[in-house]
Amino acid sequence: MWPHSSNAFAKMHIIGTAGHVDHGKSSLVRALTGTNPDRWIEEQLRGMTLDLGFAHLRFPDGVDAGIVDVPGHERFLHNMLAGAAGMELLLLVVAANEGPRPQTLEHLAILDYLNVKRAIIVLTKSDLVDKEELAFAEELVREQTRGTIASDARAIGVSVITGAGLDELRAAIHDALVELPERAPDAPAFLPIDRVFALAGHGTIVTGTLMQGKIAVGDALTLQPSGKTVRVRSLQVFGEKRDAIDGGARVAANIPGVEVADIIRGDVLAAPEFAANDRFRVRFTPRADALATLRRRQPVRAYIGSAELLGTLVFEAVPTTTGPLDAQLFLRRATIAFPGETYVVRRLSPKDLLGGGTLELGDAPLPAAEARDDAPDVAAVARALRETQLVARPIKELAAVANLREDRVQEILTDLIAEHRARKLNKPVAYIDGTATDALVARVLDALVLKHAAEPWSLGLTSLALARQVGVDESLLVRILASYVEDAQLAYRAGYYATLAFTPRLSDEQRSFFDQFVILDATQPFLPGSLEALVTEVKRAKLPGVSQALDTLVATGALVKIGDAVYRGTQVADVRGQLEAFLRKEKQITMAQFRDIVGTSRKYAVPLLEWFDATGVTVRSGDVRMLRSR
Repeated sequence: MWPHSSNAFAKMHIIGTAGHVDHGKSSLVRALTGTNPDRWIEEQLRGMTLDLGFAHLRFPDGVDAGIVDVPGHERFLHNMLAGAAGMELLLLVVAANEGPRPQTLEHLAILDYLNVKRAIIVLTKSDLVDKEELAFAEELVREQTRGTIASDARAIGVSVITGAGLDELRAAIHDALVELPERAPDAPAFLPIDRVFALAGHGTIVTGTLMQGKIAVGDALTLQPSGKTVRVRSLQVFGEKRDAIDGGARVAANIPGVEVADIIRGDVLAAPEFAANDRFRVRFTPRADALATLRRRQPVRAYIGSAELLGTLVFEAVPTTTGPLDAQLFLRRATIAFPGETYVVRRLSPKDLLGGGTLELGDAPLPAAEARDDAPDVAAVARALRETQLVARPIKELAAVANLREDRVQEILTDLIAEHRARKLNKPVAYIDGTATDALVARVLDALVLKHAAEPWSLGLTSLALARQVGVDESLLVRILASYVEDAQLAYRAGYYATLAFTPRLSDEQRSFFDQFVILDATQPFLPGSLEALVTEVKRAKLPGVSQALDTLVATGALVKIGDAVYRGTQVADVRGQLEAFLRKEKQITMAQFRDIVGTSRKYAVPLLEWFDATGVTVRSGDVRMLRSR
């Protein structure tokens, strides 16, 4: 199971078979690869595929593919759906001697909604018909596949008995694989699990198609929806050991430390960016023949990745056309998905196909001007920010919505912040759309300009007052405004916001009012006023704006509250100058020496010296003070 190691491989893609039971899908895979995809003894004895089968197809030039063989019988359609999500190239298998049958068309209808990029029509059992009958079989297929992913597909007649057409088919497969695009290498790893088993000496093994991203040995991944963190011990692709695997490959991952019984088909091994959810916004395209049965709240079986999940598809109104619709998908069991992931839904009973589409995860279009020059991954992050406007999103959430690895999202955010298209907020760290915050701060500045004009003595507006004016939650507004203060686009002091150019100015009446409370006396230059008397008179005064003017004087340092006293800022500055001059010369000072310097009583000297301690001018050591080292 785990032989020699090798890493020199081309990008892998997934080929899928589809078609009616007994039309030769498994035999075709065996003829192309030499591997029998029917893993069970029962399948081999009955000659009928019951579950997913897998085989490896590698060309001499390194072009590499995995083949997923699906059961053709309608009773095992749920197994077919578990393997269909990873298919990129479809081999639509139709027996030349029978033509298209019901399961052929049902498989094709399902794959029309999923990830298949190209198709090849394979007319098997060509040795049982002549050329005219083979041409007629092709004509029937063309007619019944019109308007589907196979409508313009190349048709090739083959026989696994005689080998006719197999070389032509191999060449067609090779050419189609070469043209397939790479699977989102910068996206977070996403591996829907279609098999789980235990291997002696290794522990739990899970297999699936890596839908996007990369997985390497040693990676810490998450099993969803349980949320359990696991570490990848080893990796294989069709029995070949790998150190790392890119998107598009069939993967077997050894994840010790978790029991087989704790994992089921439909679980996902994924990067930690994803979080499980039981509700998704979706785009849904109904089948024409399902319109008559659809209700506004439609119970469904939803097929997402390798999972079959019961849920309810909810529309704003009952669908009446086959065009794409917005809807909500509510699931009974949570799962994870990446933006744009495809899905299909069937009725509960009978299990008729209703339609399918993509899981949007809030994916809203960008304005054309913003999307025009962006690379797809940059556009995805910008769109994730833009769609929620004034909602700050942590990087993990942005990565999940944009379907990118966190490290790549961080690189993009750095550029978007430099371009003022995104803004970083703190406490906690999150990111928000820069255009939206610029518009918000423009409204804040308008409010501040009006405030400054109406009350020039006031420092500005508090966050609570601004939040009420602009209609934004105060806690979010504080975080947004803090980033603009940090960028020197807004002023903040003493709990008030102001424009950068604003300098508060008291009226002549206000200045005269405050001058009477701290009277300068040449004989006692450091004598303060009474803080209690000042506060009492401010409360009694009928002078407009006197309370806000007091806040301004204190915030700007024109008045300084120390203990029960209030000083003018010039007084405190003079005291500090004399204190520092004394300490630079004498190195230390006692309370008695300080009292003599300021020429005041102990009542005022003690609080003053304690204030200098608290503001970092001095440091106390026993009964003396020294200058605090800078």
